[in-house]
Amino acid sequence: MCGIIGILSTTKKDVGLYIYDALTIIQHRGQDAAGIMTANKGRFFMRKGNGMVRNVFRTKHMEKLIGDMGIGHIRYPTAGSSSEAEAQPFYVNSPYGIAFAHNGNLTNANALAQEISEQDLRHINTNSDSEILLNILASEIAEEQKRRINENDIFKAVTKLHQRVKGAYAAIGMIPGYGIFGFRDPNGIRPLILGERTTKEGTKYMLTSESVALTALGYKITRDVEPGEAIVIDRKGQVHSHQCSENPRLSPCIFEFVYFARPDSIIDNISVYKSRLRMGEKLAQKIKSKWSDEKIDVVIPIPDTSRTAALQLANELDVKYREGFIKNRYIARTFIMPGQKQRKKSVRQKLSAIELEFKDKNVLLVDDSIVRGTTSKEIVQMARSAGAKKVFFASAAPPVRHPNVYGIDMASKNEFIAHEKTTDEVCEAIGSDKLIYQNLDDLIWSVSQGNPDIEVFDCSCFDGNYLTNDIDKPYLDNLEANRSDEAKASNISNESSELIYNDAD
Repeated sequence: MCGIIGILSTTKKDVGLYIYDALTIIQHRGQDAAGIMTANKGRFFMRKGNGMVRNVFRTKHMEKLIGDMGIGHIRYPTAGSSSEAEAQPFYVNSPYGIAFAHNGNLTNANALAQEISEQDLRHINTNSDSEILLNILASEIAEEQKRRINENDIFKAVTKLHQRVKGAYAAIGMIPGYGIFGFRDPNGIRPLILGERTTKEGTKYMLTSESVALTALGYKITRDVEPGEAIVIDRKGQVHSHQCSENPRLSPCIFEFVYFARPDSIIDNISVYKSRLRMGEKLAQKIKSKWSDEKIDVVIPIPDTSRTAALQLANELDVKYREGFIKNRYIARTFIMPGQKQRKKSVRQKLSAIELEFKDKNVLLVDDSIVRGTTSKEIVQMARSAGAKKVFFASAAPPVRHPNVYGIDMASKNEFIAHEKTTDEVCEAIGSDKLIYQNLDDLIWSVSQGNPDIEVFDCSCFDGNYLTNDIDKPYLDNLEANRSDEAKASNISNESSELIYNDAD
């Protein structure tokens, strides 16, 4: 799960500064690497590197990132690599010169890599499926063999790309001297939204992963990019759009609403904040029916993502809500940490308990989800050390039991604490007195209330139903072998691995 930004200005050549600001706003989507590429007078200007946005860019870099159009990317790796060569944006010289940034995961990446080499006669220089996606697009655009490109050429290329590519992808590209473009996979699993900002000086257009990047910078939300759709914005500020898929069906990733997206974002017309309120409401109803004999003195969220659900849960239960943990905001999100040991070490550095909120109380801890259980176990121990009499645990999401193949770092089922375990067994493993999970139907209801037109969500990590219909046991076995924590550790120490993995998830 990464973050992508594309901005085009009809007047000023200052888009680099706006891309920088937008990337900091969606920094939560990836903290491994960052990059910006701008275009001015037919030339590309780029800066990218490992680390968070504030660490990658300095004044001297920003002064060189001039242009009236540009794209940006923040990386969250799914295979543990932190190679600077894998940082985005990527670009190819032919045809026209195309810069590119991608969020998602291609499920047929290995077959495509061979196809690109043997049929398209193009060279792949990294282990990233984002570069594969870029080269497929470039190859299809090159088929037209035209001196000048127009929006219809891009629409034709994206149409052919959809026919070749499987998986989840939202992508943004730029062609110097022409404009920027963006497209979304036919299932709309990964988010992409369009906005604009008009002043006396002219208009700026932005394509990005989350609406909060638009609203925080004074842009007006235009609309979400539809599944299978491509949008082209030329240098004159004309916005062109075309449906490039024969059978598009909006099926967004439900985990965006559970964990990844900021609560002040709106994705596919659904308020993330309100969906999390409803998660808390439904979870409270389940607690009332299942735990009627238990006395809960206080509800405490595990910051930050669970706060909204926990607050509504406390209101529904008529129990005090308290902030019992203080978060060190300079520690990265532990879910994104590349290895289990690093995750475990980070929990104590990340959180500290306020003893007076725990001492001699029956505490209900609320988290957005439980994946590997490392954080949950550490936090339960922290609550007990702070003097809690009983520690109950509630998850706003159902048990995670299946690998995610669409760009979230949940590939190895054997590393999920709920794999082949009952709720009672997970409860024992994390050390809590009681544990309760959200029902999947209630989670779907909580999100779908924001947009009743959406009939299906990608819930694959909860129910094992893969929307692209190309996932079988050999694929999952290979995924687990290559993306387990052990494999990630090997990748980190050996950057020459031939494994194709997705660094744009």
